[in-house]
Amino acid sequence: MTQKYKFRLQKLLELREEKEEESKRLFSESQSNKIKTQNDLEELKDKYESYRGIKPGEDIIYQKVKRNYLYAIDAGIKDKEKELVLRGRELEKRRMDLKEKQIDRKTVATLKDKQYNSYVKEQDRLEVIDIDEIALYAYMKNMKGGE
Repeated sequence: MTQKYKFRLQKLLELREEKEEESKRLFSESQSNKIKTQNDLEELKDKYESYRGIKPGEDIIYQKVKRNYLYAIDAGIKDKEKELVLRGRELEKRRMDLKEKQIDRKTVATLKDKQYNSYVKEQDRLEVIDIDEIALYAYMKNMKGGE
């Protein structure tokens, strides 16, 4: 007599869970890209600091080559800073998308929980009615047999 609970919107829930997982993957990918860009920027800044300045005993040609190298590193630092800003924006966009996908999934999951709870209550109510009928039948049988 007991029937299995079936959620009518299960496919929708599964679809939203898949979209949330994809959004999580994209978010973590964007986060990794931002961290890599930050590390690259720090590495360039460290290189710039290590070659900055004139040390005793350096000849003019070496100083000119070093200056050109420092200009190139400085240009690289500026590019990485711009890239880091873009990566930050992308990460924030992915974060907002992930939050939206989580809200969408939680909405359907909450609906499923509420429907399941109401299903369980209805099954409990039907079970109580069945038990009452059985008890009443047994009582009536005992009353007739006892006379």
